[in-house]
Amino acid sequence: MPPAPITAGSVLRGAARGRRRDVVAASLLVAGHQLSEAAVPVVVGVVIDLAVSTGDGTALLGGLGAVAAVFVVLATCAYFGYWLTVSTEKESAHAMRLDVAGRVLHPAGGAPGRSGELVSLAGSDADRAGLVCAAIVVGTAALAALVGGAVVLVSASLLLGLVVLAGVPLVLVASRLLAAPLVGRAEAEQATLAAATGVATDLVTGLRVVKGIGAEDAADAAYRRASRTALAARLSAVRFEGGYGAATGVITGVFLVVVAWVGGRLALDGTISVGELVAAVGLAQFLIGPLERLTGVGPLLAGARGSAARVAALLAAPPAVRAGTARLPADPAGALRVGPVEVAAGEHVGVVTLSPADAAALLDVLARDRDADDLVLDGADLAAVDLDDARRAVLVDRHDSALFEGTVGDNTGTDAAALAAAGADDVLDALPGGLAAELTERGRTLSGGQRQRLVLARALAAHAPVLVLHDPTTAVDAATEHRIAAGLSALRSGRTTLLLTSSPALLARCTRVLLVHEGAVVATGTHTELAADPRYRAAVLS
Repeated sequence: MPPAPITAGSVLRGAARGRRRDVVAASLLVAGHQLSEAAVPVVVGVVIDLAVSTGDGTALLGGLGAVAAVFVVLATCAYFGYWLTVSTEKESAHAMRLDVAGRVLHPAGGAPGRSGELVSLAGSDADRAGLVCAAIVVGTAALAALVGGAVVLVSASLLLGLVVLAGVPLVLVASRLLAAPLVGRAEAEQATLAAATGVATDLVTGLRVVKGIGAEDAADAAYRRASRTALAARLSAVRFEGGYGAATGVITGVFLVVVAWVGGRLALDGTISVGELVAAVGLAQFLIGPLERLTGVGPLLAGARGSAARVAALLAAPPAVRAGTARLPADPAGALRVGPVEVAAGEHVGVVTLSPADAAALLDVLARDRDADDLVLDGADLAAVDLDDARRAVLVDRHDSALFEGTVGDNTGTDAAALAAAGADDVLDALPGGLAAELTERGRTLSGGQRQRLVLARALAAHAPVLVLHDPTTAVDAATEHRIAAGLSALRSGRTTLLLTSSPALLARCTRVLLVHEGAVVATGTHTELAADPRYRAAVLS
């Protein structure tokens, strides 16, 4: 039987079910608080009737003690109930955040959206969807208070009770109809906010590039457009929420006026006592709170559902690649075939592509970020192999690989041979503390060449059976590049290595070089042999 589709409703139900016990406990406690508040005017009315009918001061003191006891229960339920409500809401949002992060980081990939939009999903959308737990608690407690008030009113007067019992469903239906359009506006608001966040994130991470090409004005204009769109969506939602609040306020007010008028007429006719009139008036005033909270559940659920729909779209997104289950040997020989590219075990091969698209497609396939019909390692189809296993065997180090906040040693390891082969020993000498030197996020305090050498050292330290390097020396000087070429060739001797690069220094040390165009190998030979090919000269030697 196929799994049930992931929808906004299933996300919200899952959020509530995951904290079922806490939601039930919080609902009972907050309902206890609401019922205690409803009990206050009732107990006061009883005390008044008792005092009027008996004139007994002792009985009056006993009644006041009962009022005090009700307040103790009220305060206790309020403290623990609302604390548990907030805790449950936050725990539910946190669980959803983990689900979002797990989908984004899933080995099979395929998470849609830019990084900023994904951050918004894991942040504000998860928080808003988690509000479903608070909505359940608030709605349950408000209904309990309304039912409790209706029971008391029915016991005093059947007519008064029926007015309340008939009026509450009408108020709820009207509020639900009014709240329905809020879902669409909430979804639009969150979508535009995520888009603006995505633009901002992209600009921050690519600030150096933006400044380097002089595109500050264009970047500023792009963010302003996204920000204004998000602001317009928010203002539209706020205007509708304001209209919703006004409309539900009028509906609630009319209902309470009817209750108060009926209760007053009954008191004047002598159908109910003075104490019952006090209780009825007090309950009519009290019912404003539960009714407002109950009508407020509509916008709360609308916002939660809108965010849950975006979370559901992410969780339901198909993976980018098939995930196999087969396992590879602990140390594969490294004979690799990917489409027209064939590499013998232990061979050192250069790949020159005539377009960036060819390089990107080849890297995606080798990294198992994209499925391919023909990706074979030592005779094993990597599409059938566990993704982590395949990526350990064929390690792809992209040109834009990043460093992380922490020490140099945390990023690169302590393999002296790998550090030397990457030319990173010079970087260590230049940094106070060497391997213990602290790096900022993405290594922003380092030069481009220093970052590149540390990233390369990290890749070499893995000693992968197959290592794929993409332009690993574009930011270093010629002397350092020749040193890295020699160190790389020596360290990777006997292990399969693919170099996607246009560096003559690196290509000259490859046993073979492949020239790739539109997914096909159009020429092969050594660096020296291919120098006669005009396409190769244009890509490498010009």
